[in-house]
Amino acid sequence: MFEVKKVIGSLLMPLPVTLLLLALCLLFIARINIKSYLAGWLLVVSLWTISTPFFADILITPSEKRLAPFSTSKHQHIDYVVVLGCGVSPAPRLPANLQLSGCALSRLTEGLRLLHAYPHAQLIVSGAGDGKTTSSAMMGKTAIALGIRANKIIQNPRARDTAEEALLLATRLVDSKVALVTSASHMARAQDLFSAQGVDTLAAPVQFYSYGNSPEYRRFIASASVLNAVTTYVHELIGRQWIALRRMIDPQAL
Repeated sequence: MFEVKKVIGSLLMPLPVTLLLLALCLLFIARINIKSYLAGWLLVVSLWTISTPFFADILITPSEKRLAPFSTSKHQHIDYVVVLGCGVSPAPRLPANLQLSGCALSRLTEGLRLLHAYPHAQLIVSGAGDGKTTSSAMMGKTAIALGIRANKIIQNPRARDTAEEALLLATRLVDSKVALVTSASHMARAQDLFSAQGVDTLAAPVQFYSYGNSPEYRRFIASASVLNAVTTYVHELIGRQWIALRRMIDPQAL
């Protein structure tokens, strides 16, 4: 009964219920233009498929398996813990931590864990934002609220993307022991961009999706959160191709 309840609840979420209604509407569409009719079904079925944990597991899990959480026992010394930006929603009435995206909070939490493990390291929080409200500022304020001294925090508020983060931080980080904190899906591109600036980094990935462990009753049900994960993966894939294209045109780019 519990699993039945969960299946029904999952099917009533906005994405699956919308796709089911679209499929129902297609049943009543006059099949005058068979090509459009079949294309409509193909799009509905495709969107449903790529939004399932089953598909996300096939797409994302292989790249996640190449990464492991940062092990403090394997590294005796770290100079800098660099936390890359990941979105901010300006709202002056809210404390800093509530203005950060879930992605940013996940990254910052890992950064603070490492900072406690390496008390002599400095924390670098990065990322631009919306006007005067930057991701780096909100992460810095959150870190202070959680007990980190202000003099241990360095902000990098001008970086609008990872390429700029690497470029702006390179001078400080070259020849240092650097733990790079970002999402698992983003790690390969981020390390590539920092390496291009002469900065070697140690991967400290967060936000593992782990869809291989999804309950069986959910594996074939479309989910907006899964679609968001697949979208993020595709975004990274396009980002890597863009970097390759830029470097093909200009070997000194990025």
